[in-house]
Amino acid sequence: MLRISVIDSRTERRLVLEGKLIAPWVAELRSAWKAANGEIEGRALVVDLENITVLSQEGENTLLELMSEGAKFRCSGVLTKHVIQQLRRRSKRNWSKAVQTSRSSVRDDKGQK
Repeated sequence: MLRISVIDSRTERRLVLEGKLIAPWVAELRSAWKAANGEIEGRALVVDLENITVLSQEGENTLLELMSEGAKFRCSGVLTKHVIQQLRRRSKRNWSKAVQTSRSSVRDDKGQK
């Protein structure tokens, strides 16, 4: 089971996750993210992972997607800190590959690379 609570402050909106971030609950996180992201009004959007007890591969992939959309994360345990660190590395690699791909496919006005 996954519980998602929304906490608003003047400077941030926080999605507090508690429980298991596994396949059946990943869709709930995506829905909560979209809803929260649509109405943040210039505040930071933070995903709080301090109370996550289980994190599946699907959960990690979802966190990577949220990271690429600008999510900030709060975590305290060794495991969640490690996972977020690994996801940041994956995100940077994916971004670097995308930049290299777009540069290699750029052509001038004569169709030359």
